[in-house]
Amino acid sequence: MSLSTASSTIGIRCKGVLFDMDGILISSLGSVERSWSKWASMRGVDPEYACRVAHGCRSIETVARLRPDLDPEEENKIIEGLEIEDTEGVTVLPGVLDLLSSLPARRWTVVTSATEPLARVRLAAAGVPVPEKFITAESVTQGKPHPAPFLAGAALLGFSPEDCVVFEDSESGAKAGHAAGCTVIATTFSHSIDQLRDAQFLVSDLTQVKASIASGGDLSLQVSPLAR
Repeated sequence: MSLSTASSTIGIRCKGVLFDMDGILISSLGSVERSWSKWASMRGVDPEYACRVAHGCRSIETVARLRPDLDPEEENKIIEGLEIEDTEGVTVLPGVLDLLSSLPARRWTVVTSATEPLARVRLAAAGVPVPEKFITAESVTQGKPHPAPFLAGAALLGFSPEDCVVFEDSESGAKAGHAAGCTVIATTFSHSIDQLRDAQFLVSDLTQVKASIASGGDLSLQVSPLAR
């Protein structure tokens, strides 16, 4: 991994790119909030608190935190069903399709806290290409902010974590990427700058990132970061 600067643009050389899904590639906030609010109301949990806790984390760990007296596997199935049925308003975010089209297929993947069925439904609803292999809630035993998801993502691409760039929008995701040893670029889509301290760089969205192939076959990311 190497960095270079030119005026307000940062150049990052890397080998692989790991994208979070919700809040980075797609917007599914409406679906997430409606589904978690519905589940919370069913289970006697404050809906606003449930939505806040759920963002960026595996649903099975969220339900265990909110209602430790219930079977997390069964509750997770309920949440998954609610979210799969609700794709209203799921859309691709700015800059995503251009950035993905400039990256070789085997040099990037998705690392999401969603289950595989839910991830496939949401990516398809937003018109985002689905990588051949990607990391989901079922791929690891510990979710974000644990580094396991991004360590698995780097291994899936065949690169060391230090040679990978992570794109995240949540506090738990930024912590996970940092703990894995990746370079973390966070968007301000869902969290405040103060909550994204574990990200090395901040952007408003992926329109501020361009990619090309550098000499030697590495990836070259040109990033126009926000001031902290």
